[in-house]
Amino acid sequence: MNSHSMTNLQQTTAPEYISEDPSTTRRCALQAAEIGDLQTSIEILSELIRKNPLSATDYNNRGLMYARNGQLDKAIADYNRAILLNPHLAGAYNNRANYYASIGDLIAAIANYDIAIDLNPANIRAWINRGIAFRDMGIYELALDNFDFALLLGGLKGKIWAERGRTYHLLGDWNYAVADYRRALEQLGNDSDRRLVCRVESWLKELMPPMSA
Repeated sequence: MNSHSMTNLQQTTAPEYISEDPSTTRRCALQAAEIGDLQTSIEILSELIRKNPLSATDYNNRGLMYARNGQLDKAIADYNRAILLNPHLAGAYNNRANYYASIGDLIAAIANYDIAIDLNPANIRAWINRGIAFRDMGIYELALDNFDFALLLGGLKGKIWAERGRTYHLLGDWNYAVADYRRALEQLGNDSDRRLVCRVESWLKELMPPMSA
């Protein structure tokens, strides 16, 4: 899809982006989400589900869009439906775990991260998210174990160093925390998630001595 058609995406109805090829249509839904048009993304995925009500992938993707749009009740309903249709869909368990974490049910979150990782041991986001959940429970050593394994998978290093640094920070291992924060900032650079960069900068500032006048 070219930039002109993406501009028009916000001005037209979702069915115009329904292709005979479901993968092409899913890309349209993703592109709508990337430009912040979550409602159009949801409409496109809903049309896909109407055409194929047994598609666990489309329920899972729509659930993620609902979650990003703040519609958590609809998100969890879609995740549950996706898992009912395909009990082996690791991403749906990770997304459902994120839902439980967002409402503070960390036990249910970890149980779902466990399933996601059992189904796909290379699911790096599930390892990171489970580490964060363990940290939020105050189980720092298990959190560090998850982040360390996630690093071995080879991706999202900036995110992992940021979260591992925060864990060391809360543990009081400030030298390790500072080292990880600096690695994270170097890895994230200027083109990454600015919210994460700002959080890391704030955490690092807490540990740095004030500059003398």
